[in-house]
Amino acid sequence: MGQSQTIRSDRPLRQSGHYLRYRDKLAKFDLIIFDEMGSRKLTATEAQDLCEILEERSSHKSVVFTSQLPLGHWSEVIADTVIADAIFDRLQHSALTIEVTGESYRGVKAKKLASRKKDA
Repeated sequence: MGQSQTIRSDRPLRQSGHYLRYRDKLAKFDLIIFDEMGSRKLTATEAQDLCEILEERSSHKSVVFTSQLPLGHWSEVIADTVIADAIFDRLQHSALTIEVTGESYRGVKAKKLASRKKDA
């Protein structure tokens, strides 16, 4: 599930009163993956939810983020700067960061496909 689906799905759950059950369900997973973090801005409520999820999981459960946005720039996509700092702090002190450099997989794949079409 992408970052936006996980965080955005909180809104209707809050309105229907099922939010706590949803959070309990998330807590059961040993690993949660937030894919494409930073692909859109988080509202203050969404950022607060993310911060709470990280806090709940900080010592015994795992979280993986994928992002094209370096961790130091996440404050640009989190509406509340105080919460952005709290998220950054939680990740900075306990995260293993793997930075991938070079051409994207999609770019390499597109070049290979273009080359095959050209040779055909």
